[in-house]
Amino acid sequence: MLFYLLKRLVLAVTIIVIAVTLLFVMIHSLPGDPATVLLGPRATPEMKALLHQQMGLDRPFIMQIATLFGGLLHGDLGYDAFSQKPVADIVFEQLPYTIELCVAGILWAIALAVPLGCYSAVRRNSVFDQIVAVISVATIAIPSFVMAVYALLIFAVGLRWLPAIGPGNDPWDRFIHLILPSFAMGVGWVGYISRMVRASMLETLGENHIRMIRSFGLPEWRIVTRYALPIAILPTVTILGVGIAWLLSSAVFIEVVFARPGIGNLIVKAVETRNYPIVMGVVLITTVLIVISTTISDMINAALDPRVREGL
Repeated sequence: MLFYLLKRLVLAVTIIVIAVTLLFVMIHSLPGDPATVLLGPRATPEMKALLHQQMGLDRPFIMQIATLFGGLLHGDLGYDAFSQKPVADIVFEQLPYTIELCVAGILWAIALAVPLGCYSAVRRNSVFDQIVAVISVATIAIPSFVMAVYALLIFAVGLRWLPAIGPGNDPWDRFIHLILPSFAMGVGWVGYISRMVRASMLETLGENHIRMIRSFGLPEWRIVTRYALPIAILPTVTILGVGIAWLLSSAVFIEVVFARPGIGNLIVKAVETRNYPIVMGVVLITTVLIVISTTISDMINAALDPRVREGL
């Protein structure tokens, strides 16, 4: 298990280094001068040169990327070109809003998808199974921003059940404001999880040990929840780890539609103004979160299934 953990950590560090390098190259390959965007068309050449010096854009490319990784080793993500505040402070100030949105979205997806997948497997080829299949395909096909707009129009504007925009103030108000955007984010993941749970549950229910358990006369619901679901849920643990990347990308649209603070909204504004340090800081933090989530899901799978860590 320790050797498997070391391999995963080495792979995680490699992914982060490659992702940061590729992002750095792509950002600096974009046409246009960030100083012109930040300072406006009336900026003098002296002002532009000073900003280039502050952002490190006057140095060779190799020096810039070496400075970037040197700062990362010391936990320094640079400074915001506008406020001159540390990028780490700005990103971590917005990060809790995105994390609570993603966690709530995952909870919505699990709460809806796991029961649907289990019941579809138990009632295979029934009308309910066919309805769930149609719903699953629909939720997969509909983009998250379309789901967010329709959820906003129906539940906030039409029915007036939930607030439309903002993060809320006190804890209860924040919870109420979180329901609609997290639902719009999580419902798009229902189709993947429910199909995965159904397929895995069908395979598990056909195993010999499940047939033996049925011979003891136990109720079907207990066989499914107590003996089949803990085994069938293993592939879902993996897909949830990978789903963090999908949820973080969806957070960009959800936070813009619902006017919520978060790193999604932050990176949209940073890209518009060509604020390189903020873009790099946000992408680095999100990459680390994705790598951590996938590593944790792999470790959970390895702990639950010895065949994973043995490479079988």
